Amino acid sequence: MRRYGPGAPGPAIVGALFALCVLLLPAPSVARAETPLDLDATGHITDTVGALGRRRPQVEAALARLAGRDVQLYVTYVHDFSGRTGREWADATADRNGLGPHDVLLAVATSPRRFAVSAAQDSGFRADQLRQVATVAIAPALKAHDWAGAAIGAADGYRSVLAGQAVRPPVIVPGSSDPGGSGLLPGDRRFWAPVATGALLCLAGLLLRRQRRRRARRRVTVVPFRTPVAPVTVSASTEPGLARMAQPLTPLPDLETEASLNLVATDDAVRTSAEELSFAVAQLGEAATLPFAEAVGYARSELAAAFRLRQRLDDAPAHDDDFRRHALDEICSRCTSANRRLDAEAAAFDRLRALKANAAVVLARAEDAARALEPRIDTAENALFALRRRCTEDALAPVWRYPAEARDRLAFAGAALEDAHTGLAEGDRDRAAVSVRAAEAALSQVRTLAAAALRHAHELNGSARRLAAALADAEAAAAGRTEGAAFDLLTAVRREAACERTDPRAVLRRIDEAAAAFDDLLPPDDPGRAARSHARTGRALLAARARVSGARDFITTHRGAVGARARTRLAEAERHLALARRDATEATRAETLALQARTAAERDVGVYGVAHSAPDTTRPARALGGALLGGIVLAGLLPATFGGGATRGRLAAPER
Repeated sequence: MRRYGPGAPGPAIVGALFALCVLLLPAPSVARAETPLDLDATGHITDTVGALGRRRPQVEAALARLAGRDVQLYVTYVHDFSGRTGREWADATADRNGLGPHDVLLAVATSPRRFAVSAAQDSGFRADQLRQVATVAIAPALKAHDWAGAAIGAADGYRSVLAGQAVRPPVIVPGSSDPGGSGLLPGDRRFWAPVATGALLCLAGLLLRRQRRRRARRRVTVVPFRTPVAPVTVSASTEPGLARMAQPLTPLPDLETEASLNLVATDDAVRTSAEELSFAVAQLGEAATLPFAEAVGYARSELAAAFRLRQRLDDAPAHDDDFRRHALDEICSRCTSANRRLDAEAAAFDRLRALKANAAVVLARAEDAARALEPRIDTAENALFALRRRCTEDALAPVWRYPAEARDRLAFAGAALEDAHTGLAEGDRDRAAVSVRAAEAALSQVRTLAAAALRHAHELNGSARRLAAALADAEAAAAGRTEGAAFDLLTAVRREAACERTDPRAVLRRIDEAAAAFDDLLPPDDPGRAARSHARTGRALLAARARVSGARDFITTHRGAVGARARTRLAEAERHLALARRDATEATRAETLALQARTAAERDVGVYGVAHSAPDTTRPARALGGALLGGIVLAGLLPATFGGGATRGRLAAPER
């Protein structure tokens, strides 16, 4: 990871002379004011008051642990913030030193025991997460003058946040109430004060000369870390002690686009990670893969929250710009958090699976799976063909192409397995691992497509069987009524149900709509009303589950083309379906959202265009087109793997 940090130190002799003078000269009796300063270029700690003392190694160890999560925490201790607020001082120091999006600055003023945290708006930390670490892990330590404990608490707290764990307070070790606060010169150094004074005068001359040269150079030299920017606005939601680095506000349309891209990329990362995790569980067992299951669970929860925010924005587009900006920022932040958690586990996941070392074993398992899937495709296809005499084209359309798509994915898997054999024969384990992983992903989609087609056939048969009972319930609810909108609807669905070819699911839904309309006209204590309502609720729940599963399968196997809108509707449909277990009325909402998700996804795929849409397209071209459409391979034709945005394409990297 690239580290953004302070500039290079000056010549050693000048630094040494200056250090000598600082050590020997007496401190002024007035309170010292620390302007935003240059951070120590040799590490992540800048301690101008000697606050850490012998505990500095403990702080360095905590910062190193956090760095393993791809976050650099810089800590600075000064006497005070020179009349500025902590937020202003921390932001100015971070800006002066060119800290980047993955850098966080903890600034501590020891005299007033105040602190501030400066983090970029796109750091991946939400304001509530920063606030939690500040309240639980930093403030209690500073209250007890535990200067080292504040830094350790911050580093460990941010690490816990990234891991999706609770933030814990640090172990308090009280220190000096005002480190470096005495203005007295130790007696054994007073002899050297005149010498130091003379040295300081010489140093001043040297520094003045050097400063003039620097100014001349700056007139023609580009600053390496930052370029001038337009006027900026700092988030008003940030509380004192939780500063945000000042950055230009992204235009709202650009932020909308960024949030949508983040949702799509994160959803792909979570789906791919969950998919490869299932292979690891089959290979190594649940106990060995528990940490990675927890990582996927955390990423899913963050992604679900992001989708919920996106749905809220879609439901109420009239929200003011500030609300939309805050919601979009949080969507991006939660996506970043999900990706970082997956990225943090990627290396350990690779060590556990050891795909390159175990390529031959995984290859054999994949070949067995491929042989078993061909009959499943045939079974699903035969089930759909058997329904053509009884079901309309609209009833079969959602899955009609699934068997053909499954065969294309299977052809891609076969080519990948053959290439893996070639790689092993030539001793090229990198090539074998890449091909085996691509085959695994393709076979997973073959399994999904075949199962979805067969399940759809079973659902149509089940709906056809339930038509008679539903129609009888509707007739009973009608209670002899021969007019009204409900009667007209019932008459229409009677004719539709009597047709040679029908869409059983659609007919069943309309029958239940008519029956519900009739029941609404009956008194609440009608003896048959409760039983009919209960039966309709059961059928509605089955229909919702089928719709949600169908939308999920389509988006999973076509995710290379599906955008944020369809994925958002699917996530919301899944949420309402979970609520339907306790509140049956949620089933209707879940089914509606699932239909919207499927419609939006099909529109995206239509815009994307597919290789196999042309009848004269060759099988290899269709296979590759299907792999791209399914998100099996990334843009570089390399397979996606367990991990977030920074690591899911890592099989492209050569071994070191």
